[in-house]
Amino acid sequence: MEIRSTAGKRPEREGERLKQKALKIAMISIHSDPLGELGTRDTGGMSVYVREIGRRLAEMGNSVDIFTRVDRLEGVGTIRPFENFRIIHLPAGPAQPLPQLILFRYLAEFFRNLDLLKQREGTGYDVVHTHYWLSGQIGRWTRKRWQVPHVFMFHTLGALKNRVFGSEQEPDLRIRVENRLTAECDLISAGTTRDKEQIIEHYGAASERIQVVPCGVDLECFRPSARSHSRTRLGLTRGERVVLYVGRFDPIKGVDRLLRAAAGLRREFPLQVLLVGGGEPASSDTRMLRNLCVELSLQDCVTFAGRKTHADLPDYYRAADVLVLPSYYESFGLVVLEALACGTPVVAAPVGVVPDLVRSGVNGWVVADNTPEHLADGVRRVLHMRNERRWPIETIRQAAANYDWSHVAASIEVQYRGLLSKKAALCHAAPESHLSRCGQQLYLNCR
Repeated sequence: MEIRSTAGKRPEREGERLKQKALKIAMISIHSDPLGELGTRDTGGMSVYVREIGRRLAEMGNSVDIFTRVDRLEGVGTIRPFENFRIIHLPAGPAQPLPQLILFRYLAEFFRNLDLLKQREGTGYDVVHTHYWLSGQIGRWTRKRWQVPHVFMFHTLGALKNRVFGSEQEPDLRIRVENRLTAECDLISAGTTRDKEQIIEHYGAASERIQVVPCGVDLECFRPSARSHSRTRLGLTRGERVVLYVGRFDPIKGVDRLLRAAAGLRREFPLQVLLVGGGEPASSDTRMLRNLCVELSLQDCVTFAGRKTHADLPDYYRAADVLVLPSYYESFGLVVLEALACGTPVVAAPVGVVPDLVRSGVNGWVVADNTPEHLADGVRRVLHMRNERRWPIETIRQAAANYDWSHVAASIEVQYRGLLSKKAALCHAAPESHLSRCGQQLYLNCR
């Protein structure tokens, strides 16, 4: 983790006071409900990240409100999963899932409802943390109106997706908004050092305005256990070699490439491929993958397990011989961390956090790219090594040892408090004319 610190320096008195008080934090994740069903098109690792960070920050004594959009008729309103932690659903457009460009039209409505709620409750926030470009646009407005620092996390970069996966181009609108956010937000949070470098390359961000804090994992939930027990619970036989994929069926995830790799591997191993996640059975992405299974004669060895709750996932990781991440692009790749925490090796191209966590021949295999041939070769190597029992499970798990969510949340809190200290120093050091430009609310926040 890359965290800038003031360790060794004597903080100012106001800075000391800021460090003592609990923070009031607003997080915005408009298009992805942190409590949504994992595996749907807009609900994946980012939803887990927002939910778990919010929960851990609240456990530290801070007050956290996560704002998301009403996208269904049931379950609308305010949910309090834990003390000091609320997930608030605000109306914006029709109560149904919407394509991102359509949803963009309703951002102003969402912000109006957010601002009205804040006024009604008389709530003041110390910091606003937004996730993904749609929420970032709302963060721009809150920063201006509420006069609070804005922390932004891309999660994926539109410009990079266009470069690595040209068949489905991200809209120009997204690129323009992301450029604006890069220039205007107070701090950019990046999941990996590679992510930071890509933000600098594609958006010209200043290095000092980006801090790296990775995703995390619940090490109590995602932990090793007897593979045989998990296989029995999932109805798998002991003799099969189980290859696992967990995630959405979005084309950029490259699931078709995993299936093509499996077509060659099944001639060498008694193979079972588990696909966990994806959309509805009738969705176009699911139909495409099912048709590919028929084309490759894989119907008898590929299981579409469907979407699972986060609590269900450890059994799938433990039952598998290997997790494969066949993506063209990942900003992080949370499933890699979860698999390793369960003692399951990983095969993947060097995307997201893979170069930081996976070591070929130690806890998996890093392949050159996500072509079916390279994926198959990586899986083949891992299966042979597992047959020889060369990898103790604890050695595999060790890579995830420093990624507990509580550590990640503590690092993010350092980001917030650093921003507030800088704002306090600016207000107290600036002449009166500058304070007027800071805004009255900012001055009051600094006092």
